[in-house]
Formats: sequence, C-alpha cells, structure tokens
Amino acid sequence: MDFDQLKTFLEVSRQKSFSRAAVKLLVTQPSISAQISSLEKAVGVRLFERGGGKVTLTAAGRVFEPFAEDCISRLHHIAITIADLERSPRGSLLISANDSTALYVLPTFFANFKKRYPRVSLSIVRAERAKTIESVLNRDADFGVVSMPVADPRLHVEVIHEDEWTLCLPQDHALASLPVVSLKQISQHNLLLPKTGRRREHLDRLFAQYKIRPRIGMELDSYELLKRLVIAGMGMGFLPRINVLEELRSGVLIAVATEGVVIPRNLALISRMDRELTRAGHAFYHVATRGTHPSAELERDADRLSTPVSESRQHTAGEVL
Repeated sequence: MDFDQLKTFLEVSRQKSFSRAAVKLLVTQPSISAQISSLEKAVGVRLFERGGGKVTLTAAGRVFEPFAEDCISRLHHIAITIADLERSPRGSLLISANDSTALYVLPTFFANFKKRYPRVSLSIVRAERAKTIESVLNRDADFGVVSMPVADPRLHVEVIHEDEWTLCLPQDHALASLPVVSLKQISQHNLLLPKTGRRREHLDRLFAQYKIRPRIGMELDSYELLKRLVIAGMGMGFLPRINVLEELRSGVLIAVATEGVVIPRNLALISRMDRELTRAGHAFYHVATRGTHPSAELERDADRLSTPVSESRQHTAGEVL
C-alpha cells in the first residue's frame, strides 16, 4: 500500500467513477483500475462495488475512507513542515470579515503582522458573517473575524477585539445634550437601522420587550452608509464604537448612553479546529491572539518525526509559534 493508491482511492470515491478519476488525476483508466486492485489486495477486502455503470463504496470502503483522508492530510502537513524548517514564515493568507471589521479592526492587526513578517502576503475578502463562517469551514479562507457568540465545535474561536454598540446622534440633534436617553425617547425620533442581521434582530427584540415601536427612518445594508446618514442629520443609529472614534473626537457625532441597554460587540478570530496551519498561519494567529493555535501540537509532532532528538530538544525550548 502506498500514498498514490490512497490518493487514487479518494479520487474514485469523490468522482464515483474510474474514468472521471483518471481524467482528474491525468492518468489512464487501466492505471486507476490497477492501483485500486492492488490496494484491495493489500487490505484484503473489496473497497468498491462495480456494476450498472456505478462505482460505490462497500461497507469496508466507507470505514477505510476517513483513515485514507487522514493519511493524505498528514503527508501534506509533513511536507509543508519539512519545507518550512529553518525558514521564516512566507506565503499568503486569506482572512474573511465584514466591511466594518475590514475597515476599522483589521488594519491594525495587519500592520503589526507585516512589520514582523513582511514575506507573508495578506488578503481580505469582505463577506457577511454567515458567509465568513462558511468560507472558513470550507477551507476557502484561512481565518475569519466575526461577532460573538460562535457555537460550532468545528471552529477554534478566540476573542481578539472587545467593543460595544453605542447610540450615535448628529451634534445638533434634540437628544444630543442628554447624558442618558430611554428607549421611549429614542422611539420619538427617526432611527436608522440595519436591514437584516443579528444586530437588527437584537434591537427588534429589545424594543418588543418594552412594547415600544421605534420610528424607523431608514433601513440600510451598510454600517458605513448608516454612519454617513447620521452625520448628515437623517436620524440616529446604533454603531460599533470603533467605527465612530474619529467622529466622536471631532464632535461631528455625539454618543449617548441608552438607559438599561448595553450591547457588546466582541469580535473573534475563527479557524478550523482540525486545520493544520502553515508557519505563516501560526504566525498570524500568534500576532492576533498572543497565543498558540491548537494545531501547533500537530506541527511539533511532525517536527519531532523529521528532526534528530538532540535538535528537537533545542528547538522546542525556544519555539514561539
């Protein structure tokens, strides 16, 4: 049994066809058949049912499949780890986040990271929360930054930014001189709200809890646009404090506390719990969280497999990432 046979087995399983697997792997169909036959002889059971133009896994094949995937994953990780030995992090990373996070939170993290690791290319994909989580789970993005809470056992979640939603008003608003306003007072003036999303649901529940109907001035799909319209005097709106720091300092906007209302906005860095990160990935995780990603243990295991014992002890003592 060898790794090429395992790769062929997995491709046939995905394609459910010997011929399509051959096209995908750029080999002939007889070569695919020979590899599968040799693999079945090695394990002593049939792994595929062939008949009626279909290729499906046998019961033994279904048991065998996750072990084959694990072997190929570990082979890939060992290759990456060995290639990265004695080299500084390099390559590219893709981080997914919504517009607000990309504009006001990530630039600071990116700047700190690039100072330390200039050979790593960073890219941002702007996407709403659900799409960001999906991209990380599908391995399309290395990391995501989303609002808490996140409850998915497949994800490692680490809070990297603590913030809160604050009621913002233009400086000449009738309520701007008050230190605290009630929900009832808010309901008597135009309120700008997001069209959809978790924050809109939270605000709707809040008003419903007190049986208050807000006067909705506009519904928007962009917090940046919402901020601009508040500045223009179109109404008031709840915004992340980090989004309006400059406007609050300059006096263009006024932040007013809402009686009995605190809306936290904590952001977390998410990544697949089982994803074996490259050195660049571990470096970014460390800079963003000041911690070590769980998959670093797998990397250390691979290092020990390919490093003499004496060297392993020396490197482990000073290992940072």
